[in-house]
This record gives sequence, C-alpha cells and structure tokens, in this order.
Amino acid sequence: MKLDLKKELSNLYKTSSKKITIVKVPKQNVISIEGKGNPNTSDDFKNAVEALYPIAYTLKFSYKKQDKDYAVMPLEGLWWTPDMKDFTIKNKDIWLWKIFIVQPDFITKKAFDDAVLQIAKKKNPVSLSKVKFETLNEGSAAQTLYIGPFANEGPTIKKIHDFIKENGYSFDGLQQKHHEIYLSDMRKTAPEKLKTIIRQSFI
Repeated sequence: MKLDLKKELSNLYKTSSKKITIVKVPKQNVISIEGKGNPNTSDDFKNAVEALYPIAYTLKFSYKKQDKDYAVMPLEGLWWTPDMKDFTIKNKDIWLWKIFIVQPDFITKKAFDDAVLQIAKKKNPVSLSKVKFETLNEGSAAQTLYIGPFANEGPTIKKIHDFIKENGYSFDGLQQKHHEIYLSDMRKTAPEKLKTIIRQSFI
C-alpha cells in the first residue's frame, strides 16, 4: 500500500477554512533550502523549487523499488524577516524563507545524499548543493485553510494571530515562524482557487 502522510497526519493537512484549530506538530524529517527575496520574482526561490522536487521524486522512486511506495508531500514554507516589524506584503524583497518537503520517517540521510549525487550527474540544478536533510520540531501551532490569492492572506493571518493571543499564547515570528502549506499547484491553479494552510507556531 502507498503511504500518504497527508492522510496519516490528517489533523495537520486537512483543515477547514471556517475555523482555526490548535495542532501539535511532531518532529518531521524534511528536505529544505533557505533563501531571501520576493518569491514571485526571485531567481533564488525559483532555483530552490527546481532543486527540491527532483530530490523528492528521486527518493520516492528509489524507495518504491524497495516496495516502500509513498506520496510526495506538498511544498511548505517558513517566512520571516530579521526584524518582524518589517514583515509586510509591501516589502517582499527582504523576506527570508525556508521551503521544504516533509519526508517519511524511513528516509535516511544516506538515501538523501545518494539522491543528490544521482541528480548532480544528470540535471544538476543550480541550487542543488544548498538543499539540506534536517529535522524540524515545530511544536504547538494554530492553523486554518485559506482559499484565494496569496496577496489577500492578510486578514486571515491577523485572525490567527489574534486567536493565539486571545488564548494566552505568544510568538515572536523568528523562533516561531509564519508557516504556509501549499495544497494547490501554483502553476496550474487560478489565484482565487489556491488552497493554502496558514500556520503559526506559538509558545
């Protein structure tokens, strides 16, 4: 049977746009890459995406040969600025980001290294050497499903922030970063139909 982590972790990846829920995110192994700049115009962001997906699918097909088939998870992103007072849609050029794809627990660092070497011999994407295999530990978070263009996320983000504060929790935007999970294919989906889980971890 094919492993589908979105179903196994349905509380994290299937949520409603009608409410905000609190979730406990377990430690997750990811393949990740960090960068800076406007995701709509930055070559760094484009190159990062083009490096992540070949690794994700090379790992998938490698394990499928070992009868460990699984669905590749959606792209996710953490977003912040050195001073969170500057974190605004109007100034995306200074945004810092980490984009990543969650991996099943049985994926090993050696398998990741082998996949990178295999891809380097073929396509060798520009940012391939920047991709890391790491473990993220997000912990407690509030999240909701947002449907629509990324430029209009502001009111939904504010609702999550208000919800966190009203329930007695806090976040600094740096240790506890703004998190988005992209359930739709941005290249093929109309902006008004994009589905994004917006998540904010807290303490």
